[in-house]
Amino acid sequence: MDSVLVTGGAGGVGAWTVDALADAGREVVAVDREAPPTEERRDGVDYVAADLTDYGETRQVVDAAAPDAVVHLAAIPHPKDHAGSRVFTNNVESAYNVFDAAGAAGARIVWASSESCYGTVFAADDWLPDRLPIDEETPTQPEDPYGLSKVVGEEVAAAAARRHGVPAVSLRLSWVTFPGDERRREARETFDPATAAPSGNCWSYVDVRDVVAAVEAAIDPETAVDGHEAVLIVAAENFLGRDTAATIEAVRGELPAECDLDGDESIFDCSKAKRLLGWEPGHSWRDGAERGAERDDG
Repeated sequence: MDSVLVTGGAGGVGAWTVDALADAGREVVAVDREAPPTEERRDGVDYVAADLTDYGETRQVVDAAAPDAVVHLAAIPHPKDHAGSRVFTNNVESAYNVFDAAGAAGARIVWASSESCYGTVFAADDWLPDRLPIDEETPTQPEDPYGLSKVVGEEVAAAAARRHGVPAVSLRLSWVTFPGDERRREARETFDPATAAPSGNCWSYVDVRDVVAAVEAAIDPETAVDGHEAVLIVAAENFLGRDTAATIEAVRGELPAECDLDGDESIFDCSKAKRLLGWEPGHSWRDGAERGAERDDG
């Protein structure tokens, strides 16, 4: 694997991914709506500005880079700050354009899907699945434009894999956290089950360094998937340090009829990622990552 094109390269996850791939000696092309100022550019990385909702621009950028893999991280990341139609349209159009261009170039496809595809995070009502833990076989039931855009994006990735004969991996990420980000600590220290609002993902998260590791595993030619696969990428435990099932029941007043959770383990089962990609979470809020930033989440 020599060359990788990363969309959303100026974002939080994107910047970490660009740095890691460049550190590994890969040729990296970082694409975003605007190229960063010259003084902020990393040596050895090519920066390109493009509107990924424009198919012509997207195809030109991908064709010019001729990458071995495309990592698609660009998206409007939630439905709160934009009109729902804008979130859905932006995310789906850019996914189609990037995946079709990548497939035509014969590049492996990896992209950031989301736990929101299950309907968890932005559901209008007090949502719980029929069973816990959640895995890739759990039905996707989004109610919001962001989660819906991820479900459609996975179908677009699968279509590109079929049409072009390239592997495509949808990484279903939980809430991505960064070293130095104290939101987990603040939430943990102020948490009271009697007054806490229900958490759509039941206090799950994933460290950005584990996201990068999953991206690296998914683009590795030695970790080939057949067609399209969706895999959950989530930390092993919740960030509260509390028993997960007991906390859900205390906050929501009920549990699913089928609930098989042990201690503070996450509600998401990542065993498929281990089986297909050899990936397991390596970072926890307990390892002291909240005591000092290596990079902010930009």
